[in-house]
Amino acid sequence: MSSDNFDFIVCGAGASGSVVAGRLAENPDVRVLLIEAGGTDDHPDIEQPGHWPLNLGTDRDWNFTAAANPHINHRQLPLSMGRGLGGGSSINVMLWARGHKNDWEDFATESGDPAWNYASVLKLYQRIEHYQGTSDPTRRGTDGPVHIQPASGAQPIAHALLDAARAMDIPTFESPNGLMMEGRGGAAINDLIIKDGKRHSIYRAYVRPRPNLTVLTDTLVSRLLFDGQRVVGVEALRDGQTQRYQAGHEVILSLGAINTPKVLMQSGIGPEQELRRHGIALRQHLPGVGANHQDHVSFAAIFEYATTQPVGYGGSEATLYWSSDSALRLPDMFHCQLEFPVPSAENAHLGVPAHGWTMFAGLAHPQSRGLVTLSGPRVDDAPIIQPNTLAHPDDLRCALDNLRFVQELGAQPAFNGLVKGECLPGKLDSQALAHYARNAAVTYWHQCGTAKMGRDSMSVVNSRLQVYGVQGLRIADASIMPHVTSGNTMAPCVVIGERAVEEIRALYQL
Repeated sequence: MSSDNFDFIVCGAGASGSVVAGRLAENPDVRVLLIEAGGTDDHPDIEQPGHWPLNLGTDRDWNFTAAANPHINHRQLPLSMGRGLGGGSSINVMLWARGHKNDWEDFATESGDPAWNYASVLKLYQRIEHYQGTSDPTRRGTDGPVHIQPASGAQPIAHALLDAARAMDIPTFESPNGLMMEGRGGAAINDLIIKDGKRHSIYRAYVRPRPNLTVLTDTLVSRLLFDGQRVVGVEALRDGQTQRYQAGHEVILSLGAINTPKVLMQSGIGPEQELRRHGIALRQHLPGVGANHQDHVSFAAIFEYATTQPVGYGGSEATLYWSSDSALRLPDMFHCQLEFPVPSAENAHLGVPAHGWTMFAGLAHPQSRGLVTLSGPRVDDAPIIQPNTLAHPDDLRCALDNLRFVQELGAQPAFNGLVKGECLPGKLDSQALAHYARNAAVTYWHQCGTAKMGRDSMSVVNSRLQVYGVQGLRIADASIMPHVTSGNTMAPCVVIGERAVEEIRALYQL
């Protein structure tokens, strides 16, 4: 038996790929190959929760940059994405946010499959979680692989945020997951993937050394290999050499919302016109590959501390989700507190305090849609990312409403003694505030949707995450989301990985 032959090849060791590879390898009779373009996760800036900003811009980050966007004053947003074992779960802010009940109901409707509805996903979360917070046996799991705990010893500024929310008639909860995300929303101390004071990435949670599991780092998947319309393996670059790896059953792409559509298109799966433009032979016309790009966008409101305050685990210990209209099915506000000032590069000159805190006024469900296309047919040709941030007029209107909401929140008496006052954006008229927002817009790095699950002509995968028109190929990552979930996308990506494993096990009777 050749060492280059496996039953399953999982491409990408992020939050979904780690789940798929780890779960499949639990069966000792199944040969699994996990391929990761980045390196090991053995690094102090990965391990230490407070060091997460130090990973950005390094070789542990794909360092994508969006195309210039006229809707945000022609700025080019940096789009960080984890590169290495654990993917984003090794460099992110460690927030565990499960999404709103109606996110999952929407996924079930789009896919036509009740296996994606909230009741089904809730059972998955109970299987996934090793939750260390207040007992909630109907919603939380305590025996799963992912260690989750509320931010330990949260700083005064985090608790002040909860008090301020209550003063504005916004309910607070023991956890931002569970009951809070079954209704209009609320505020809570964050749940984090921290164990014994260290980051507990999804790779560390799921992947164990096993004789039937091969993990290759520093190996870049370049394209899929075919026998007719069936994917039978992958081609990859390793140590400067082209290598081929064969899959007896399936290849699972878990490369994320940028690299998954890139590999699909460079392998001949995608919009025919885009492929023809680069001289790529068409295997399967799927116009939705690279379309439907979505990301959470946010706008910093910055407040100055009265006296220097400590920074807690990762600096993000409290969050607020809220529906500006009680009739909304999903929260439209996604506000994340950071315990230090974080202006955009374009707004830094406006006056940023040396010591302060930031409330990122975020859009939970922006209406703008972007696109990922190719710059060329080769593996080293960078993808072109056009997020089209604020292209939809409703998004700018919501941005201004969110900023005004945060200004009101930050002015609540709960912050007296801790906060001297607001620094940015300050008292601005609507035109000036819109200009500020266009310069303040930054991403939460929750890119998704570029190979969406569904049943319409722009869908790329079915409810089982199988790629339409192609055999032996499945996608398990954030690119399959019909729309971005309410909150951080790591936890939903773990669910996507678990769902892929359920379908694979059922098909092959594993």
